[in-house]
Amino acid sequence: MIEEEFSKVLDFLHQRHRIACGLAWCSGLRLSEVLNVQKSDFDFENKKLLVRQGKGKKDRIVPIAKGIKPHHVDMFIPFKFEHRALQKAFMRACEKSGLTKQKPSVHFHSLRHGFATHCLRRGINLRAIQKMLGHSDLSTTAIYLDLCPEEILNEYQEKF
Repeated sequence: MIEEEFSKVLDFLHQRHRIACGLAWCSGLRLSEVLNVQKSDFDFENKKLLVRQGKGKKDRIVPIAKGIKPHHVDMFIPFKFEHRALQKAFMRACEKSGLTKQKPSVHFHSLRHGFATHCLRRGINLRAIQKMLGHSDLSTTAIYLDLCPEEILNEYQEKF
């Protein structure tokens, strides 16, 4: 999923679902991490979000999405919907936006993949992406290199 596709999908989501999907897209959170986030996890002064007990029961720090404001946190967090409800809302929005016709395999986790690919395209190094995603092994994060071969070639051309 790319930024333009995500923007189109957002148009078909209610605000509470938009905030939840924004956390997945802009902070690289898994579905369970989005639904488990608490108000106390947000540090707006330092622009960081503490992800507690992510996959493997590990904590990590990620950036707070620019679109997430303190009043959003006060209004919507903790989220009051279940995993399936958020997944269904996301899939309905993908269908309404026409994304599922282009990409039939799109799913909620595509937001996390979009975050990683977007970071890589913006020049964030693989180690930083690894930390933000909470991957213990760099080879897990390195799969995103295969999704952006033209960017890698362009970077090579610029530096040599």
